[in-house]
Amino acid sequence: MVNNLEYYKVFYYVAKCGSLTQAASELAVSQPAVSQAMKQLEEALNTKLFTRIAKGVLLTKEGETLFSYVKEAIGQLEAGERKLAEMLDLEYGELRIGASDMTLRFYLLPLLERYHREYPHIKVSVTNAPTPETLQLLKEKKIDFGVVSLPIKQSSEFDCYAVKEIEDCFVAGERFAEYKDKVLDLAELEHLPIISLEKGTSTRNYMDKFLRENNVELFPEFELATSDMIVQFAARNLGVGSVMREFADEYLNAGRLFQLRFKKEIPKREICVVTENYASMSKAAQRMLTMIKEK
Repeated sequence: MVNNLEYYKVFYYVAKCGSLTQAASELAVSQPAVSQAMKQLEEALNTKLFTRIAKGVLLTKEGETLFSYVKEAIGQLEAGERKLAEMLDLEYGELRIGASDMTLRFYLLPLLERYHREYPHIKVSVTNAPTPETLQLLKEKKIDFGVVSLPIKQSSEFDCYAVKEIEDCFVAGERFAEYKDKVLDLAELEHLPIISLEKGTSTRNYMDKFLRENNVELFPEFELATSDMIVQFAARNLGVGSVMREFADEYLNAGRLFQLRFKKEIPKREICVVTENYASMSKAAQRMLTMIKEK
């Protein structure tokens, strides 16, 4: 293969223009430079590519064969440049996000609505998964960033940017009305039927850790996959639900559930955006992160 690929670019313009002079003008170089490039290319390929005529040059049969391939290659390069320009102008591209039910519903969804309205040609992929799985997807570079709830295991691999404060609580229905106007010790939870998320989620880990630090250990009667289902179970008096408050707000405001109060307050935590340190990021993802930080 010819070492200097610039020769093929010059060859393309000479063949297209049918003139060394016009090709030189298109390329903004001198005609002798074009002539020299074609001489070098013909020597490297060991064949004659052009025949000189009064008004310029014509391709030989060998030149025509080569031009059919060079023309296609140049066309692909130009198409690639156009597509790249579209990506940089956010007229094309893909945004890949990992998020849990909680972070998607109570933080990310309004931002995605705005993003899609402003950049309708960007493909948006949201992988719905608990925090540990989202972090693994980030490590594997299958998503651009994750929106997760704390706590997460601290790692030098990740950069974490807090975006919203959230509150965990215990909620119950009328079956547990005797607890409605009381301020309870956390230890009293051990004697109640508890409904919680499955083990391994950041929400379950956070609550378990907080309770252990206060010498309380729970053995839930129901372990569910989603917080929405916890609220549904609690509303049907199947137990006391451990849930992020915003999931239960509608039921709390309607009086179908009430929030248990404790002598020791459950500390609030945060939703954060997690990116992988030193990882390159598409223009589409960069714009979404900018919108998040502006918010």
